[in-house]
Amino acid sequence: MYVIRLADGTLRVPQSLTSEDGRLIGNAYVELEPGDPDYDLWLPESLTEEEAAERRERWLTDNDELEQEFLAFKAEQEDA
Repeated sequence: MYVIRLADGTLRVPQSLTSEDGRLIGNAYVELEPGDPDYDLWLPESLTEEEAAERRERWLTDNDELEQEFLAFKAEQEDA
């Protein structure tokens, strides 16, 4: 998940909610507007929606070698 910077300057920051024993309950985005206390902390890591889409697309098209390694590993685990 990426920190997304919207056209109006609002940041969508990923946030996870976990139970007391550490189990993941869910993932969501929290919106921070300029002037919010944590805004300047997250701004340098933010991407525009277009940049985030480009990264997702690049991951889908450029991960063939990694995917093959994973599938081989998974097959090994299933055979064991």
